[in-house]
Amino acid sequence: MASVLPPPDQYAALAPRPDGPVWRAFNDTRMLSTAGYALLLQVAHPTVGQGVHEYSSFTKDPWGRLLRTLDYVHGTIYGGPEMAGEIGRRVRAMHRGIRGTKADGSRYSAMEPDAFAWVHATLALGVVEGHRRFACEMTLADKQAFWEEWLGVGRLIGVRERDLPQDWAGFERYAARVIAEDLQWTPAIPEVVATIADNAPPGLPGPVRAGWRVAASPMALHLRVSMVGMLAPELRDRLRLPFSARDEAVLRATSALMRAADPVWRGPLRQFGPRYVRWRREALRRGDVAGGQVAVEQPVAA
Repeated sequence: MASVLPPPDQYAALAPRPDGPVWRAFNDTRMLSTAGYALLLQVAHPTVGQGVHEYSSFTKDPWGRLLRTLDYVHGTIYGGPEMAGEIGRRVRAMHRGIRGTKADGSRYSAMEPDAFAWVHATLALGVVEGHRRFACEMTLADKQAFWEEWLGVGRLIGVRERDLPQDWAGFERYAARVIAEDLQWTPAIPEVVATIADNAPPGLPGPVRAGWRVAASPMALHLRVSMVGMLAPELRDRLRLPFSARDEAVLRATSALMRAADPVWRGPLRQFGPRYVRWRREALRRGDVAGGQVAVEQPVAA
């Protein structure tokens, strides 16, 4: 069977280019607020949700799982073509053994093309919606340019050209159809939401852990209301996720505050990705992102 992964000589053409549309879109730290939203969209897909429920370390090691997700996204975007290609290969290999039976008795596999494509698509939905809510809304031309480059990133993990629409308008129709017809409650949804509430990293002594909870509570509240509040109301109801008027007020207030901060959101706040990759370089080299060793000598772009 022919591989869906591109050969190494195509990595440079498919990886995001420095200061290109994908590079810029993910580089803003305000986009970290969208991580929970994208994750809920992912685990509401029946195949993805069942796989996360049965195989993921999310509930046992949420901080480690979070870092590995950030490693995947930022290593692929800011680590250079060789790192992007190697991460894609490792991620693909890691998912080959994820298979089982869903609640309705049907079989599933993480290698299903529509599941792989949907996970990749949710990251685009998250960052575009994140710019609208928390920063500056992208123009239609910006969205199209971003999407064209993001399709190339998808090729690095085996998302084929035919698996996703080639233009932004088509992508919006595709996403609306998946959300309306395919997404449903899965056992992974309450697990993800509950994990957000336990916001202290593991291994801290009791007094330090208590102090962390006090300091982290406002951030945890923002992450919780963002992850649920960014969903359309009808999808929230289908996924059994309550969202109160107080939650809505908090989300509106934090969104307005973050948008108002745009003129002063500079420096590291807008150059997060390369700094993150430098910080996590050793983990990326070891292959923590995909459970193996990622032996890459490509220098991180500045």
